[in-house]
Amino acid sequence: MGKQYNGIDASLRAFIVAQRVFFVATAPSGYEGHVNLSPKGLDTLRILGPRTIAYQDFVGSGIETISHLRQNGRIVLMLCSFAGPPRILRLYGRGEAVEPQDDAFPSLLARFPQATGVRAIIRVEVEIIADSCGYGVPLFRFEGHRTQLPAWADSKGEAELLDYQRNNNALSLDGLPGLRWTGEKD
Repeated sequence: MGKQYNGIDASLRAFIVAQRVFFVATAPSGYEGHVNLSPKGLDTLRILGPRTIAYQDFVGSGIETISHLRQNGRIVLMLCSFAGPPRILRLYGRGEAVEPQDDAFPSLLARFPQATGVRAIIRVEVEIIADSCGYGVPLFRFEGHRTQLPAWADSKGEAELLDYQRNNNALSLDGLPGLRWTGEKD
């Protein structure tokens, strides 16, 4: 049933682009700490090459993904079809958080629609691409993207968003450093 792929070909690209939500999982090194799993929506995922993907990471209440990537780089993205033929696709790899002060940020950001509140672009070098049946995934109908996150970021303005990140995105739940610019040192 399941299959591994050498790269993101046209068929996989079409599947990825058609999905309205994807999930991101990371974990700190060792036995301690908390595994993190986050749903992602909006128009935030891009395929940069046959083994490279990126997504916009917006200001939020936690900083787990970025903290885990800074510590060990491990990440997996999962996409599953909630409409049409059943399928689950996992993209396992090594990721990095490209923050606004990084040289690569402007060129990566240009690949996405303009949005307020982008705190980083998560770029992933994919090591394993694997799918499975998805027979147990329920069928859902897409009604639209939620508007609360963009509206919240727009209402804050740049200065308030920066202050929010300083207060909420410097450290993970487990005390790992988050955003570099908030004052935490590598």
